[in-house]
Amino acid sequence: MTTAEHLLTFIKQSTSPYHTVSSAANILEENGFKELALNEEWHLSEGNYYVKVYGTTLFAFHIGRRVRSSMRIASAHTDFPAIRVKPNPISKEKGYGKLNVETYGGLILNTWLDRPLSMAGAVVCRGALPFSPVQYLIDMKRPLFTIPNLAIHMNRAMNDGVALNRQKDMLPLAMMCGDETPTEKQWMEVLGNEIGCAPEDILSYELTLYPAEDGCILGLQNEFISSPRLDNLTSCVACLTGITEAAQAKAEGLRVIALFDNEEVGSRTKQGGASMILPTIIHRIYDALGLSAEACRADISGGFMVSADVAHAYHPNHGEKNDITNVPILNGGVVLKIAASQSYAGDAMALATVRDLCETNDIPWQRYVNRSDIPGGSTVGSISSAMLTMRTMDVGVALLAMHSARETMGIQDQAALNSLMKAFLR
Repeated sequence: MTTAEHLLTFIKQSTSPYHTVSSAANILEENGFKELALNEEWHLSEGNYYVKVYGTTLFAFHIGRRVRSSMRIASAHTDFPAIRVKPNPISKEKGYGKLNVETYGGLILNTWLDRPLSMAGAVVCRGALPFSPVQYLIDMKRPLFTIPNLAIHMNRAMNDGVALNRQKDMLPLAMMCGDETPTEKQWMEVLGNEIGCAPEDILSYELTLYPAEDGCILGLQNEFISSPRLDNLTSCVACLTGITEAAQAKAEGLRVIALFDNEEVGSRTKQGGASMILPTIIHRIYDALGLSAEACRADISGGFMVSADVAHAYHPNHGEKNDITNVPILNGGVVLKIAASQSYAGDAMALATVRDLCETNDIPWQRYVNRSDIPGGSTVGSISSAMLTMRTMDVGVALLAMHSARETMGIQDQAALNSLMKAFLR
């Protein structure tokens, strides 16, 4: 399987943050990583481990010989801009059944119109006790919904730009219900049929709509990838490639990957990059190895983190949106992201380290800096490094149409990012 095929397969399987973690765990299991439980005591030795955090965040780590010799951490995020289903979601309008939804993250709304949409996520059912409900993953894997556009005949100014209202214009068409008024019970029956659970036993759910069309390779020379969820599953794949390589190479020191949820909505959650979960995991590893808290603090200070998230590629139709001297392009290699505001993590030493790592290993690289009058986005890198005081550098692959329902990247860039993560975590 080629690098591009592997990426597209992972994206196809990772249709919600829950499924991203599930897909990642499968890769780790295949490579000999042992699962740990967050709510159990850990007894660790040299080896390879992973732990799921509330179903949508995942940590994996390799404990090598001379564990205190070096600490290296790579991070990414499992979530992506999407549409989430509200409770009691079916409403009726002149015989049409519509799905009541809300947006998650800063998605480009109009790119979701007129696309076949499917649905995936978690459904939670009644367990033996209130504090032990049972969670099931669900992926419908077929087109179910669409958000129909308004015909240009009904809005002649359509091509001048249309502001879309999230509560009015973004409700998907789900069914024809005739004279009947849909009930919440009918919706629960749909979910129950998928997971084999009685509708009355379904207590809650967290469901994401996603484009039903698969990603693909395109271009006259097959030089591009077009796919949903490139932000930020490209980085998740690279982190997984790096940690499994570290395990195979029996790297010395401590090697960790952190795949956080909720980056697209600010990271301030129990499983996000602004939580205490990363410091907690690192301290628990040291505790389980019989190492002191002081040793842990010292090694954190001497460690290094690479935060991987996508970057803005130069747009051939809108070159004026780019910085005037730093011009990342598709297939130009790993992007080193720099911001004086620290919206991207990094300093001169961190940049020098990652640049040297790229050049030493013949990995193509380029720089991204925001145009000075356009603030750009942010990543989990600066947040994570503030919670775990460690030198950090933000990197990623260059994208066109970031936060669109389908994004575009260069087919060579995933291999470059994979190579960087291998070299960094080896």
